[in-house]
Amino acid sequence: MADKRDYYEVLGLTKDASDNDIKKAYRRLAKENHPDLHPGDKAAETRFKESAEAYAVLSDPDKKSKYDQFGHAAFDPAMGGTGFDFGDIGDIFGDLFGGIFGGSGRRQNGPMQGEHIRAGIAISFEEAAFGCEKELSVVRTEDCPECGGSGSAPGTTAEICPDCKGSGVVRQQQRSPFGIVQTTVSCPKCRGTGKLIHQPCPGCRGAGSVRRQRKISANIPAGIDEGQSIVLRGLGSAGKNGGPQGDLLVTVSVRPHRFFKRDGFSVLYTLPISFVQAALGDEVALPTLDGQIRYTIPEGTQTGTVFRLNARGIPYIRGKGRGDQFVTIRVVTPENLGEAQKAILREFAKATGETPPAPNDGPLRKKRKK
Repeated sequence: MADKRDYYEVLGLTKDASDNDIKKAYRRLAKENHPDLHPGDKAAETRFKESAEAYAVLSDPDKKSKYDQFGHAAFDPAMGGTGFDFGDIGDIFGDLFGGIFGGSGRRQNGPMQGEHIRAGIAISFEEAAFGCEKELSVVRTEDCPECGGSGSAPGTTAEICPDCKGSGVVRQQQRSPFGIVQTTVSCPKCRGTGKLIHQPCPGCRGAGSVRRQRKISANIPAGIDEGQSIVLRGLGSAGKNGGPQGDLLVTVSVRPHRFFKRDGFSVLYTLPISFVQAALGDEVALPTLDGQIRYTIPEGTQTGTVFRLNARGIPYIRGKGRGDQFVTIRVVTPENLGEAQKAILREFAKATGETPPAPNDGPLRKKRKK
């Protein structure tokens, strides 16, 4: 036993560790290294076995006293030690983890919540902003209407499994480097159900449940955004052994708007105006989520100017009030001007002290001869 690691080192403790410290350290290591969480990982399996062996000794006052006095030799028959049996490791798990890893004597066929199911739905920009009610189609597991979920044909009952006495689990023993280890596994005779069905229901073939397509109404809250989900409690698949139904999770996809964009709870809009409107100002029809409004563009407005419309944005999904709408001005430069229009602009340039380009003059014109 010279190659064995010190039990306190295995658990990361010192010799003055309390019983509670020992239990906490083992619980943490067992969770981190349990073979069910690391299938095929030999290193994790070794750490798991080391921590189980260390806990089996240090959690027992008599064994701990012997170990503190004689070390590993206390349990090595070749060196005069007494040896020991680590007992039912499944019971250790049951006490520490509440059956997470299959504690002994624990039922496997207790009430279980049904499966959660997911669905997606596409809505418009306005529906996302103000909320809506939508109908969607889902497929879920439901109790068989013929047998009421029992799995047995109407008028018959299932037999309690004689091997597991209805618990759905049985004990198995196997030899390990630490002695005889007892584990708790799903009963092979009843497949963990705790009962034997001799006359299966013809509607579900003994399963107790069937798959059904259902139409469900979903209330989409105002202010929901792309990719967000809502949870409809109790509208998922049926539970097992009397357990509650699962939930329905609906993920929302928002279709793009023709000209609005969203940034959080703000609505963004770009308003194109002419050079004349920008220079002289104008009253324009401005679209919002609530419909068109009249808005005055002040004279001398530059392209890129942003105006803010208070409380014209997206309603807050959790609380009262709304975001704002931001309007960005884009001055549109006129194209394909006629000669008369060009002449007017040249006169305007002269009036403002600007030297207008000559006709057909421009940045790509040929250099003039001196």
